[in-house]
Amino acid sequence: MKKTLLAAAFGLSSLLGASAQAKYEPTEANLKSREEFRDMKLGIFLHWGIYSTFAQGEWYLQNAVPDRYEYAKAADAFYPHRFDARQWVRSFKEAGAKYICFTSRHHDGFSMWNTKQSKYNIVEATPFGRDVIKELAEACKEEGIRLHFYYSHLDWMRDDYPMGRTGTNVGKPRDKSDWKSYYSFMNNQLTELLTQYGPIGAIWFDGWWDHDEDSVPFDWHLQEQYELIHRLQPACLVGNNHHGAPMEGEDIQIFERDLPGEMTTGFAKSVAEVSRLPLETCETMNGMWGYKVTDNNYKSTADIIRLLIKTSGKGANLLMNIGPQPNGELPAVALQRLKELGEWTTAYGETIYGTDAGDVKPQPWGVTTKKDGKLFVHVLAPECLVPGDGGNPVLYLPLDWKVKSVTEFIGGAKVEYRKTSNGIAVMLPRKIEAVDYVLVVQ
Repeated sequence: MKKTLLAAAFGLSSLLGASAQAKYEPTEANLKSREEFRDMKLGIFLHWGIYSTFAQGEWYLQNAVPDRYEYAKAADAFYPHRFDARQWVRSFKEAGAKYICFTSRHHDGFSMWNTKQSKYNIVEATPFGRDVIKELAEACKEEGIRLHFYYSHLDWMRDDYPMGRTGTNVGKPRDKSDWKSYYSFMNNQLTELLTQYGPIGAIWFDGWWDHDEDSVPFDWHLQEQYELIHRLQPACLVGNNHHGAPMEGEDIQIFERDLPGEMTTGFAKSVAEVSRLPLETCETMNGMWGYKVTDNNYKSTADIIRLLIKTSGKGANLLMNIGPQPNGELPAVALQRLKELGEWTTAYGETIYGTDAGDVKPQPWGVTTKKDGKLFVHVLAPECLVPGDGGNPVLYLPLDWKVKSVTEFIGGAKVEYRKTSNGIAVMLPRKIEAVDYVLVVQ
């Protein structure tokens, strides 16, 4: 990108524009923010926009609507009169979440704040007329919850976005793309988000993959954009859901519907190398990201707990998604899951918050986490353990530690163990029926 464009987009000097491709050196504030993020373990993802009005998921424009302008009329009917930011945030906090990630602007191009860059936003285009991001930011500040913003790199509505492999059937012309205009629009919006709503924990980008099949590689000019973010808020983390290894300037590594290092969804072209950056797995509570009226396929509370534990066992955070309803309420089933999840995190939070992946790699029976000289052993599938002489299961841990004790996390009862040539064998005192049976090895 030319220096003059950099200066126009960022308001930076030409000398800074010339060094935009320099190696990224995170600030002390950024490194501190990374470590704090690494310790949080649980966040709530929120996919909410005018697509909720159709109750068919967040890709409804792409999947079913041949005319983007007909779709945009939904803004005039978007009136989420039951939206209560404080109630939302309290529910997330009580569930044990430490941060939320909110869709500030999804692929349909609709902005959920009072942006000055487009009238296609919740304040100017809807009868609701309220800046929900402002209200969420205030509620998060009151409750001590960090606020992250999802931001779409692609746009199915704007003419100036260079069309990729999606949005080809919504009536957008191909001959009106203007990358300079669109890039400036994005950076101006990011500047608003990072200067008007207080400290922001992270910017969570999505949409890079829209141009991953171009015959000529598409240059998103990410490094310059990342530099803008870090200049405006040095502690703000940058992540990008591009399904690959982290790029220069990124602070976290994201895995969509996958545990780090696994490849079960097919989003990635190959298994992405797990970096040393803070890690995050995002997953849906039911089947969709945005609200879909027919999707009642909610994960059980036990499944959500096990997923949280498995991500922690990989040293990662779980970003669990909820699609709010068009009236502004969270679905009743989601609220029930949050309540039950909160009961678990209240009892067992010590075994995940602030932990690293344990010394025993994930096993068929479960995972381990560690903190302060303690190894927390999470037995999630006792049927995978070896039965002992008395019929109760035996847990083999390949540890080279000098073990002082093995106890049950709940109650602190001592558990018998013996040394083996490969570590220790723990004789569990009974058959296990809990969602998560936790031992503490010191």
